[in-house]
Amino acid sequence: MFTRARKHRSKRNVIMKIIYGINKIKKFAKPVVAMGVFDGLHRGHIMILKSAAKTAHYNNGTSVVVTFHPHPRRQESLYSLEHRLRLIASCGIDVCIVINFSRHFSAISPRDFIKNILLDKLGAQYVYVGKNFRFGKNASGDCHLLNQLAKEFNFKVKLFPVSQIHDRPISSTAIRSLIKAGDLEHAEKLLTRPVSVLGTVVRGVSLGRELGFPTANINPHHEVLPPAGIYIVKILLDDKEMHGLCYIGSRPTFEGRRQKNIEVYIFNFNKNIYGKYLEVQFIKKIRADKKFPSSEALIKQIKKDVIIAQKGVSLHRAHTTTRRHKPSN
Repeated sequence: MFTRARKHRSKRNVIMKIIYGINKIKKFAKPVVAMGVFDGLHRGHIMILKSAAKTAHYNNGTSVVVTFHPHPRRQESLYSLEHRLRLIASCGIDVCIVINFSRHFSAISPRDFIKNILLDKLGAQYVYVGKNFRFGKNASGDCHLLNQLAKEFNFKVKLFPVSQIHDRPISSTAIRSLIKAGDLEHAEKLLTRPVSVLGTVVRGVSLGRELGFPTANINPHHEVLPPAGIYIVKILLDDKEMHGLCYIGSRPTFEGRRQKNIEVYIFNFNKNIYGKYLEVQFIKKIRADKKFPSSEALIKQIKKDVIIAQKGVSLHRAHTTTRRHKPSN
């Protein structure tokens, strides 16, 4: 198991230190430790992380997230690890420890995980988890065992109930299904932010440029994608916010491959950004993907899509501004 460290800057300019592995973890000042996979960072996860950050700040301590990669249950991830780390940083967390969930690590007993890693290595004083959190070999550790170990080893545990909306539990599995089904509005409510994809800009076949609409081709690193179609999107590049169109599909007018392509046309932008990370936030779907009789017909449709998207961006900005400044009761 390897260990290395780097830093991640949150939207609030808070620098989060990231440590990969457990071999060289040092003890931090008064650690408040939040544990979980936190795939998707939905409203329940955010509640745990922000609460840990707040407690650490109040006690002049360190907020620490212990998370796992790959997914312990080998599920398809809603977000890539890089995307997850960015969102964890945005909650004001000081340190994130990414544990490689290997066969060796999965064989550690629940008691040894708490004593040898959480206490001896980290020196945890507070542990924050959801009530459904499981840990240790065969996921045999639960909140009841955690409470017992807390009394034995003298640390504090805070358990968070499973968040619900409309009497239904919020889960990454449910959000994953909603995104795949194209119900982005419902998924956004569970996430408390727009559905988004983070990926690296890679070289494509320059088809968009040939059509007069140069696009950034995105490698989404196995993140869950919405259905094929054309979407109005907000694009985050470094600290800059832009808008444009996102195409998800197999280019049926041309080669029609099975593999999904993700291309982003950014309004009023024409710079070389190969290798950069782009976060694409989905605002609204304009239309489904379809095969056109010719490239000329496709170009004509894209021009219409751009006009619709520009109007949609204006409406979205106005709606966002109104909602942001609406007085609370």
